[in-house]
Amino acid sequence: MVVDVNTALRACDPEAVPGLLNGMLEHREQPLCQEENSRLALLAKARDLVRALESPRETMAKYLWAQVRSESLIDPLANLSRWHKPSCLAAITACYDLGVFQVMANGQGQPLSVTDLASKVGTNVNMLGRLLKHIGAMGYIKETDADTYAPTNFSNALTIPTIGDSYPCFVKGLLPASLHFPTYLTQTNYATPTDVRSGAFQSAIKTERNMFEYLTAHPPPGFYPVKERLVQGMAESDATLLVDIGGCLGHDLQEFATKYPNEPGRLVLQDLPVPVKAARAYYLHSILHDWPDQVCKVILKQVAGAMEPGYSKLLIHENIIPSKGAEWEATALDIMIATLLSSKERTEEEWYALLEAPSWG
Repeated sequence: MVVDVNTALRACDPEAVPGLLNGMLEHREQPLCQEENSRLALLAKARDLVRALESPRETMAKYLWAQVRSESLIDPLANLSRWHKPSCLAAITACYDLGVFQVMANGQGQPLSVTDLASKVGTNVNMLGRLLKHIGAMGYIKETDADTYAPTNFSNALTIPTIGDSYPCFVKGLLPASLHFPTYLTQTNYATPTDVRSGAFQSAIKTERNMFEYLTAHPPPGFYPVKERLVQGMAESDATLLVDIGGCLGHDLQEFATKYPNEPGRLVLQDLPVPVKAARAYYLHSILHDWPDQVCKVILKQVAGAMEPGYSKLLIHENIIPSKGAEWEATALDIMIATLLSSKERTEEEWYALLEAPSWG
């Protein structure tokens, strides 16, 4: 079964929300500061409510970007409640590697026993049962009977590569560098990482390659006024409309073509350094945040050399970290790319400083 990619953006368990809210209201008259059992019961309901309301993408980002990194550095004996997150991460990754979630999704929502699942994926019944028991206890699959489970929106979303692949990618490739990051900062006297070949990733993995070179050698399993600012003023109808630089498989171009099927001009996917001259627009989506300023200036200089002054436009799709009230996903990503790429998510001031630098324009 192919799962709709929008499943990753929907609540994990919307059907559970009304019951959870009613359960929380049962405690509204009880003095939580005096009754420990009521406090713990309400806290459990609140956690279940968050889990139910979160989308699979938000859960993935919380586990892999923001929380497991810091909590793994804390002595787990100091607070046993912290164990559920790394344990769940390990269980989800193991079951993803086995193909369990795809088998569950193929069942069209019907419950499957651990014995059936183990037979279908070819693994040990006892160990799989223990893994699924914890994932079920966390609410990410539904325990319908003893050792029997049904899929949820969350588990179905794990069959979408951009969601599911993130778990083994992080656990097997990125987690070692993340856990090494505090040691690296100590060794460098907390200097800002800027060397793409000598950062926390290189120190942890024992390599001199930047992360992209390493992954190549060790492959792991908005809104913009397009018509007003791009289409209007094009040199000719068969000119190049948009070049997606570093666009990987072209998912952004596919979405652009779907939204603007009748607009003139060619769409060019450029994931190799072959210049396309004098396009109406050049698009950089999450490219510059992968590199420190000195490398970004080289990239921008190359793009500027292909642009036609007064005609071509440069579109940059990136995060901006505000001076106050930053979102946790953006700040988590900032720490991650500092760890892996010796780069950063930039503030508005840092973006202006980079884009207005005379050394590339």
